[in-house]
Amino acid sequence: MTALYIILAILAFGFLIFIHECGHYVTARIFKVSIKEFAIGMGPKLISKVSKKTGIAYSLRALPIGGFVSMVGEDEESSDENAFHKKSVWKRLIITVAGAAVNLLFGIVVMFICVAVTDQFASTVVYDFPTEEATSLNYGLQSGDKIVEVDGHSVHIYRQMSYEIMRRGVEPIDLTVERDGETVVLEDVVFPTVEESGAVLGSIDFRVYGLEKTFGNVLKESFYQSVNTIKMIWESLFDLITGRYGIEAVSGPVGAAQALVETGTKYGFFDFLYLVVIISMNLGVMNLLPLPALDGGRIIFLLIEAVRRKPVKMEIESYINFAGLVVLLLFSAFIIVKDVIGLF
Repeated sequence: MTALYIILAILAFGFLIFIHECGHYVTARIFKVSIKEFAIGMGPKLISKVSKKTGIAYSLRALPIGGFVSMVGEDEESSDENAFHKKSVWKRLIITVAGAAVNLLFGIVVMFICVAVTDQFASTVVYDFPTEEATSLNYGLQSGDKIVEVDGHSVHIYRQMSYEIMRRGVEPIDLTVERDGETVVLEDVVFPTVEESGAVLGSIDFRVYGLEKTFGNVLKESFYQSVNTIKMIWESLFDLITGRYGIEAVSGPVGAAQALVETGTKYGFFDFLYLVVIISMNLGVMNLLPLPALDGGRIIFLLIEAVRRKPVKMEIESYINFAGLVVLLLFSAFIIVKDVIGLF
């Protein structure tokens, strides 16, 4: 089984990068942009084949840390009438956003599949408090309360509620509940805490009622789990920057592959698939960060062009993106080395 999930993890990573680059590639072809190369991976070419019909090189490169679609006029001036820089700003924005959008859309679709095969659904309605150490009971939470907000953040499903308590429950937090047809605010509720991977997290100390599995509940769970996953990715990045999580919490392809293999081997295929969803959404979100060399950095330049009604000098943009790419590759190499050391 371990060997099977190692193969599946490698295929999953390759597929997620492939569909990301396909998003850029397909939209570029739709808008008739001239393309030089479609590549999976970075660094030296392992395999490359040039299409006789289009002249596009399709390549597999050595470093499995990304990929790219190299378009004519993307980083240099070109006389080609179909060069990237000669297309309108809105067309270039669509091409640039398309990769991340495909990853997010794929995540949402597969999230629906994962939820659809789930046997049990949990509500946000408190059932009971299984231990005397249930501290929230001492701050007014009661059986039958339906939790609708955690510290001002709306929750619609159990996973949202669990995440908000985990992240914010390290300190006293306010809970908004529906009780006997009325809305009640419980102030400064204290939850027990646990420590995982060097970070302190809040812990739910009550059990909840189950929910009947219906098509409506599957749609609701899929939607809010997708929203919660994207929110979790953004906030995890913020927590990393502010020091709540250390660098040991960051994983690259090696660490993520290890997590995929361990999850699949221990819990089964659909838990493996759910982790693929998280990685796909993470890939989509991270690529939209406004950093040089990422799609988000290019979007910033396009938005500046839209406001100024003239582009930033291509030389300046190219230098900034090149510097960003160097930093990105160095950071990626550091994370890969850290993950490899962690295997032993």
